[in-house]
Amino acid sequence: MDFNYSSTECEKSCRDIHRSWNELSRLGAALAHLTRSERRQIKDTYRAMFHDDLVERLHGEHMSNPKNELYKMLYIWMLDPAERDAMLVRDAIERSLVDYQSLVEIYTRRKSDQLFFTKQAYLVKFKRNLDQDISSEPSHPFQRILAALATSRQSHQDNTSQHIAKCDAKRLHEVGKGSTGGVDESVILEIISKRSIPQLRLAFTSYKHIYGREYTKTLKGSCGEFEQSLRLAVKCFYTPAKYYSKIFHTCIEGSTVDKRILSRVIIGSEDVGMGEVKRHYEKTYGKKLKDAICDRIPVGDYRDFIVALITGPVSA
Repeated sequence: MDFNYSSTECEKSCRDIHRSWNELSRLGAALAHLTRSERRQIKDTYRAMFHDDLVERLHGEHMSNPKNELYKMLYIWMLDPAERDAMLVRDAIERSLVDYQSLVEIYTRRKSDQLFFTKQAYLVKFKRNLDQDISSEPSHPFQRILAALATSRQSHQDNTSQHIAKCDAKRLHEVGKGSTGGVDESVILEIISKRSIPQLRLAFTSYKHIYGREYTKTLKGSCGEFEQSLRLAVKCFYTPAKYYSKIFHTCIEGSTVDKRILSRVIIGSEDVGMGEVKRHYEKTYGKKLKDAICDRIPVGDYRDFIVALITGPVSA
């Protein structure tokens, strides 16, 4: 619980939310400023005060107004992390072409214990096994990378070792170019499966220090499907602020703004640190993220909510 958020303030927020159901802009404003812990507190208090499930009501509004992007975003925003990830995973899987990039984003920002809860939420909501749903024949390289991330034996630990990082960096370099011109996939997957995300980041930092270039630069010249999949995954967990700011830019500056991707990247940026993503965006593209969004999205409730999310206190 956020100890700066008193029960009196929480009850006031719940009353504001309750009075705002017929005023979408007001409802969005009431929810956008809430941190993750405050959202959790709001849901419990709202249920106690009004005998109603806030998330289920938002889901009902979304189902009644499927073309209204704001109702969908409000619903996703108020879900617990595991439920939210389960929804995003299902959305990625159900597309005509599986959105593996979305799946990689979820798997690289979650620890193994958190992935367990996502799998449980997925099973409860969709009555399906997540691991089985992301596997298919023939196997896609992203699936093998996801499996390695999910089975990491140390992904629940944050302690890192500089010695292990240096050894992994040297091993990455040694297997960097196999006889076929690609990397040794089995070795790469073994390293990923045995290391935490912080430990992997340290390994790639060591790689750059020892060999004078980013590991992703080494992969860039390869046209192999596994190498390209690996390159995206490494970018996602090694430099997440850079990764998400680039997706923001690609999404916003396209011929049309893809609101599904925009919503997804906002959720991801909240998890990795919106402040850092915004700083990287401005440094790279010479423009504040808020201004870029306002330039590309028409005035309205959806834009107001998105702007509030990227400028508000989106911390735990």
